[in-house]
Amino acid sequence: ERSRDPREVLAEIEGLVSQGVREVTLVGQNVNSYRWAGTGFPRLLRQVCRVIGLERVRFITSHPKDLGQELLEAMAGEPSACEHLHLPLQSGSDRVLIMMNRGYTAAEYLAKARMARSLVPGLSLTTDVIAGFPGETEDEFRMTMEVMEEAGFDEAFTYKYSPRQGTAAGDLPGQVPDDARQERLERLIALRQKLALSSNLRMAGQTVEVMVEGPSRHGQGQHFGRTRGNKPAAFGSERALKPGELVRVLIEQTTTATLRGRAVN
Repeated sequence: ERSRDPREVLAEIEGLVSQGVREVTLVGQNVNSYRWAGTGFPRLLRQVCRVIGLERVRFITSHPKDLGQELLEAMAGEPSACEHLHLPLQSGSDRVLIMMNRGYTAAEYLAKARMARSLVPGLSLTTDVIAGFPGETEDEFRMTMEVMEEAGFDEAFTYKYSPRQGTAAGDLPGQVPDDARQERLERLIALRQKLALSSNLRMAGQTVEVMVEGPSRHGQGQHFGRTRGNKPAAFGSERALKPGELVRVLIEQTTTATLRGRAVN
């Protein structure tokens, strides 16, 4: 892991803002590991959020093992910090999490998810999940499904384990047959769609802030953008809109993948 000088990061962002950029994403394999001469990631996030002219700040990815209250309070306290947290679960089985060397239990993960939702109002919580890790039993897979349900994810990126030569997992005993991995993946996808639709339906009738990204493929005169919670939105507008504009959108319909509505300002 290598951390960049915060002065370098801020100078780069200030340069982008001077060119018209209004949203940035801070990227790290694990942003919680960021350290530079006493500056941790929560402090860096606050500094970035206070760059004049910057409207939105996002970050990926935060590792559950060291997600702390300080970072969540920074998210809640900085107006430009978006209410979206990507927190990879990977598995709901403690035994599988140990084999993955993840450094937390399912109960600890759920406790942090609850803390995040309590400290960051309106939080959108997304995750990564793997089906069919070596040695995973059917009961352990069901544990993953149960944790997903309890966490109530707004979106999940689901994968089946893919053996790769030279990795520690590739040499583990109990490799799950591909057809079983595929079948479990399909069940994960079905659950993901159910959770995503439920999350989106709760937004019907709400007016939310959307940053315009460009024209939508959903029809002529339609625009596309994302909410602060990183949900895709397609919407109509009575006036021309440019990428980067912030508009208020009334959500009138929802699907599993997209919010749909109309601009009201």
